[in-house]
Amino acid sequence: MFDRMIEPLEPSSRAFRTAAFESFDAAAMPTQKLERWKYVDLGFDLKQIPVATGPGDPLEPGPFLGSITDREASVVVIDGTVTEVTSGSEADIRSFSDLDDLQIDRVASLIDADRDIFAAARSAFSPDAVVVTAPRGVTVSGPVVIDLQATSATSSFPRVAVVAEENAEIGVIVMFRSADGEPAVIVPQIGLHAEAGARIRYVGVQNVAFEATAVVHQKVEIGRDATVRTGEVGLGGKVGRLDLEVDLEGQGSSAEVLGVYFGEYDQTLDYRMLIHHKGRNSSSDVFLKGAVEDDAQSVFTGLLKIDKGAERTSAFETNRNLVLSEGAKAHSVPNLEIECDDVVCGHGSSVGPLETEHLYYLRSRGLSTERAERLMIKGFFNEIIDRLPVSGLAEPVREELFARFVEAQREGRVA
Repeated sequence: MFDRMIEPLEPSSRAFRTAAFESFDAAAMPTQKLERWKYVDLGFDLKQIPVATGPGDPLEPGPFLGSITDREASVVVIDGTVTEVTSGSEADIRSFSDLDDLQIDRVASLIDADRDIFAAARSAFSPDAVVVTAPRGVTVSGPVVIDLQATSATSSFPRVAVVAEENAEIGVIVMFRSADGEPAVIVPQIGLHAEAGARIRYVGVQNVAFEATAVVHQKVEIGRDATVRTGEVGLGGKVGRLDLEVDLEGQGSSAEVLGVYFGEYDQTLDYRMLIHHKGRNSSSDVFLKGAVEDDAQSVFTGLLKIDKGAERTSAFETNRNLVLSEGAKAHSVPNLEIECDDVVCGHGSSVGPLETEHLYYLRSRGLSTERAERLMIKGFFNEIIDRLPVSGLAEPVREELFARFVEAQREGRVA
């Protein structure tokens, strides 16, 4: 049933797609017996999900898109195909058919097809890609907004690459959305490539429907004296997974990874991160905060890896979780792997309910329990929300997280 999808868009990609299809055909769905999928019950077989064969009808704009009024450019990708590019920006924006051989190779080879069945399927079936480039020395002032939509009960495989050339700067927001009620499977690939002295600011907002599954592969490559700041907002999906790898390749490279997530009902929000320090004098800071209620669960597995020869590295990793209902769970596993001396590293995690001492203090000042809990929820998330790398999202994210808690509170779904 998949043979018709192998035909490549470019003759040079035929061998690549054929090899990827062979990897996909041989791959099995991951199970909870595998360490990387220990807490995730996917509940479907990707080989039984039809592949989207073309773009469907576009979705209506949601509250997050409507809040971003100061933008440099807009790109719409529907069911894996680039359908619209609107730009008055100095950023160069191209779809797959406009790419040269070097750009095609960078997009196609970013994630190995044998990583898992999802990567193999994307390499075999993805029909398109969008590459956003900030030219050398150019600062793109407003964000480029990329709207990735899944419109039906199919699988789709969008690919996005953001390139900041030497001493350039750019901000990008990617929205992951799907049609309400549709058990879509969306498998995006996000590549962020910062050349020497460049700066990338990126936020991904994962807000697919609760019936959908999102498995995002994201890779960040950071050159000498370059900086990449990324933010993740995790809201949607029956299963929402971010598989993130950050390679700090150049001397003096820097990365910041921020994230907020809120799981409810029976959602699983899964974050797998490898922060790999290869160059000297590099630095990274990972800081995620999330909450789960009802029977939802969150998973954080982070590895800070520092290679031999990466002296004078500074790396920190923190994950804080609120468990708001008796049936909810949060799993947090930070790790360090250090192969050299002269480094400063640290990691920490916490899992628990709202702090009773703080709650008691607020109640002693005349607040009701409900108002005190709401104030604590706001304070918990504000620390991350106010640091999101791209402006325009703080208020709608704050409102959405707060509204979820208030609704659950009113319905008696939180302890």
